[in-house]
Amino acid sequence: MAIRLSILDQTPILPEETPTQALRHTIELARLAERLGYYRFWVSEHHDSDRVAGTSPEVLISHLLAKTERIRIGAGGVMLQHYSPYKVAENFNVLASLAPGRVDLGVGRAPGGLPRSTRALQQGVTEAATLAEKLTELQHFVTNQVPEEHPLAGIVAGPIAPQPADIYVLGTSISSAEIAAESGLPYVFALFINSDEQTAREAFKTYADRFRPKRGHGPQPILALSVIVADSEEEARELAQEYKLVKIKLAGGRTLTVGTIAQAEEYGRQSNEEYTVETQLAQIVKGTKDSVRARLLELQSAYGVEEFIVVSTNLKKFEQRKRSYVLLKEAFAGETAATEHSAAGRELEQFH
Repeated sequence: MAIRLSILDQTPILPEETPTQALRHTIELARLAERLGYYRFWVSEHHDSDRVAGTSPEVLISHLLAKTERIRIGAGGVMLQHYSPYKVAENFNVLASLAPGRVDLGVGRAPGGLPRSTRALQQGVTEAATLAEKLTELQHFVTNQVPEEHPLAGIVAGPIAPQPADIYVLGTSISSAEIAAESGLPYVFALFINSDEQTAREAFKTYADRFRPKRGHGPQPILALSVIVADSEEEARELAQEYKLVKIKLAGGRTLTVGTIAQAEEYGRQSNEEYTVETQLAQIVKGTKDSVRARLLELQSAYGVEEFIVVSTNLKKFEQRKRSYVLLKEAFAGETAATEHSAAGRELEQFH
């Protein structure tokens, strides 16, 4: 079973860097990913943070589509709980009309920021629709197949795209796997956020067992994970050791992953709930080309996936981020087309 490699970039604002520079780095990475032969390049959505510049994936996707030619570009993902499914569909129908066959619409239900930003994004919202309900609406609008019994029957989410954006469900739990399965959509489990491998296995099993095909294809499980590839095992360990997962557990029962302890404490303060904060070493696939390749092959077998979406945002220098992606693609060059291998080799030479 061949492995498909893709990238999720969170547009981090590195120390002593401006948001403009961070966005330029994302553009450069997208173009690099295309030259190396990565399958897709996704950008994320975060709010009210001085650590990331990616607040509006739809806008950034439009620019990335214009700066690339072939690679799929998408959101990983749009936080649908904040928005009207109709408006999200319109945004992505515009994108899919600009670049038919190249647009992905990943959907998540995390807040993407602090309680304050959630209140700002949902200001004036009175309906409390569930993610599953909004996802159903989104599918109707993206494909312009609104049922006759729908209250908005006859409405069009223009423009009508020749190849509508493909929708993906992003999650870190069994409940998100259930939503993806019942919707008949591809499912991405974010191991870089929830590093509990048992939960990941149960989520993928639930997804496969409950999948309801609706558009002529079977389950499409994808694993998103942190990966760091370096020239030596020691270098890879050093690059990875600075990164830790910070989780806040709220008295109401929710657990969220945030960037820093300070962010966790601010989240707790804004939530007006009792909370606890814990840190743990992040689960990162790290090492040389050979060891990372071996580990990814193990994970492919364990989870039954054909695609990995890799994240190297935790690296503190942009050049390290680029090099990691180059080395990763080089690790699997023997399984890709000769043109991709050649491109990866040319890029690799620039880093030696």
